[in-house]
Amino acid sequence: MSGQSKNESMKVSIISIPVKDQEKALQFYTEKLGFLKKVDVPLSEHSRWLTLVSKEEQDGPEILLEPAPNHFEPARIYQNALFEAGIPYTQFNVENVQQEYERLLGLGVEFSITPTEMGTVKIAVFNDTCGNHIQLVQML
Repeated sequence: MSGQSKNESMKVSIISIPVKDQEKALQFYTEKLGFLKKVDVPLSEHSRWLTLVSKEEQDGPEILLEPAPNHFEPARIYQNALFEAGIPYTQFNVENVQQEYERLLGLGVEFSITPTEMGTVKIAVFNDTCGNHIQLVQML
């Protein structure tokens, strides 16, 4: 533990989600999912450092809406392969998957997996309209 005191540890501050269109992703993640925009800084003519946070944890981990698939071919191939296989890119925890499913369905969100119990969790998977399946998880 050179250079670190015993009380210091790593923590998650940013998770990156690849998106094909940052503006469309911003609208979907804020208007439908309920995240708040935290940072929006232009990096170039076609990309921004664009992060979101949970309303309940505004100083918590940030989601970076990463335009990598538009600028880095391997990222685009990986994202497309995950999507075509129906594999979620990441997951968000929720208190009640059924309620969140019904709320999002009412907002026009498309689900590939409806609420399903799997052992100690209940899950649902939706399309974020920007190239990803996202899994909702409720601990049972």
